[in-house]
Amino acid sequence: MASTMVGKVVLVTGATSGMGKVTARALATYGATVVIHGRDEEKAKETVEEIKDETKNPAVYYLLADFEKLDDVRIMANEFRSRFHRLDVLINNAGAVFSKRQESLDAIELTLQVNYLSHFLLTNLLLDMLKASAPSRVVNVSSGVHERGHIDFEDLQMTRKYSGQKAYASSKLALVLFTYELARMLEGSGVTCNASNPGLAKTHLGYDAGLLTSLSKRFVDIFGKSAEKSAETTIFIASSPELSKVSGKYFEEKEEAESSEMSYNTSAAKKLWDISLRLTKLVTDPQA
Repeated sequence: MASTMVGKVVLVTGATSGMGKVTARALATYGATVVIHGRDEEKAKETVEEIKDETKNPAVYYLLADFEKLDDVRIMANEFRSRFHRLDVLINNAGAVFSKRQESLDAIELTLQVNYLSHFLLTNLLLDMLKASAPSRVVNVSSGVHERGHIDFEDLQMTRKYSGQKAYASSKLALVLFTYELARMLEGSGVTCNASNPGLAKTHLGYDAGLLTSLSKRFVDIFGKSAEKSAETTIFIASSPELSKVSGKYFEEKEEAESSEMSYNTSAAKKLWDISLRLTKLVTDPQA
């Protein structure tokens, strides 16, 4: 794998901690030029220096953006375009969970925006670079909890009955639907798009949002995987030579797996795509 990543440029979102940081470090070890995304500049700088020291790879950089602001995503995409001449692998990893319903400055429910829409926007803004760099890859980090998600087109932003856990699961389902639809659209372009399920990971998402009970926290502490173990599937999809032409698949434990029944609903995927274009203002809603 290491030799296949030399000369490649990789962008990893949410890479200043957890699985994102582990993924960035592994790909830097493989010799790739790695660009990490974070929200906090001090933390991003520290992460870059840490990865450089550990991997002896000087080609590690950072970009800043708060995914709660779509304009930040646009600025970050423009900065990436101005600083780097190619994009071989885009890893959409950043995620968040919120115990109470909140809206962004874009008037979008935060879980939907941070976990899905910001990645939808970023991917589309950099799609021409991915095509120009083909063969290239998009990796969307989903979750097994997507199976409990539901895309309610009558209340996509959960204004009527909000649940932090349901919002998170639905955002991860949206990522899988996005993965399959993008893969269909990119067929023949040389750009692949696949989704990964890291499994039960020891992360602070549920802890920080207050979503986990003391019993479930104990369960995660006992049975949850480390960030290093959880990142293995994402790293595999991003770098394995044997997956160079594999697209539109869902992986767990570095193997192809079945995702939820709803995730294969092509009409839902197309409808979600069209709504996402309007919410991110990639197209203007004619009814607005």
